[in-house]
Amino acid sequence: MSPQIFKSSEGVFQTQLQQIQVEKSKSSFVIGIPKETYIDENRVVLVPHSVHKLVALGHRVMVEAGAGARSNFTDLDFTEAGAEVTESKELVYQSEIILKVVPPTLQEIALFRTNQVLISPLQMPLISQDYLQSLRQKRVTAIAMEYLKSEDGTFPLVRIMSEIAGLAVIHTAAELLCNHAGGRGVLLGGISGVTPAKVLILGAGAVAEYATRAALALGASVRIFDDEIHKLIRIQNVIGRQLYTSSLDPVPLLRQLISADVVIGAIHSKEGRTPVVVTEEMVTNMKQGSVIIDVSIDQGGCFETSQLTTHDKPTRIVHGVIHYAVPNIASKVSRTASTGMSNIVAPILKKAGQEGGIEQLIYTNKGFQNGIYTYKGCLTNKYLSERFSIKYTNLELLLTTGF
Repeated sequence: MSPQIFKSSEGVFQTQLQQIQVEKSKSSFVIGIPKETYIDENRVVLVPHSVHKLVALGHRVMVEAGAGARSNFTDLDFTEAGAEVTESKELVYQSEIILKVVPPTLQEIALFRTNQVLISPLQMPLISQDYLQSLRQKRVTAIAMEYLKSEDGTFPLVRIMSEIAGLAVIHTAAELLCNHAGGRGVLLGGISGVTPAKVLILGAGAVAEYATRAALALGASVRIFDDEIHKLIRIQNVIGRQLYTSSLDPVPLLRQLISADVVIGAIHSKEGRTPVVVTEEMVTNMKQGSVIIDVSIDQGGCFETSQLTTHDKPTRIVHGVIHYAVPNIASKVSRTASTGMSNIVAPILKKAGQEGGIEQLIYTNKGFQNGIYTYKGCLTNKYLSERFSIKYTNLELLLTTGF
């Protein structure tokens, strides 16, 4: 509705509502947003303003009661946006498209019906053979958000969450270096007359960019390693100053690790697991009380000594070094992270409606295809096939044959 002004017989201007026509999608579907059961997850995939846009296009959105509470979105916020809020988890899981922030548990997959669509991050450490087999048995088309590509070849969800993670890890590192956390008692930025803390960043992508900005702003000394030289050139250009950069050569890397106060693993794999670039032997040479933050842990981690941790118990001490390996760092700032995620997922759903449905989008959009790892009972991700010894089927072949 928009206001339109009319003049009354008494000469007084008044406003009346004018109906604005909203173009409906070619195809509409039911979208389900369950409440996350993973105790360490605070985000929700769609926020109310995105729900409002999708409902206006003719889609139905089913939200389990309390789904947005940990991101400070109330059930009333979703209801006013046009969603149908229900206490029934089973009802939500009957939706055509299920949206989740973490992969569903085996108990949740049992609530699925056949031929549904699941859109969620893959999160390698949480994936098991039973999980994949359960999706195959239900013939679920499962799409990993972090592998969805945009037209320019980038990974938009990874980019947004990386921006958040890059800023958050520096705040986290600063706290972990303090005495109360078992750190070396080093101020991350240093002070006049005192050498600043040294921060090593492995990888030169979005996490590295935002971590570098934050670290430099605090006065820390930053060194960045990456084997893709064009990324090192890019990060220097966007930061706007000359930085210490190097390829991931073990010799200079070990030399820097020995004197580092903080080491951040920010290597993203385009498919499958991230490579291990810091061995356990290298870690034994690091300073006591120094800090490792493995942002890559959601893809397996790039430190040999990394193990998955939680927000409740975020750190482990290995060889005297503090290890922080929480996979969902962005969940610490859940409202911001939920809005960022929603801004990526909602346009995809809108496009699917305009194209004629998810199935049609799969056929026409290569970037969307890149995120699919199970399709109608087949495992279509080669890395997962090799890791869990499950037969691999090429997705393009399935689409070509009209499977």
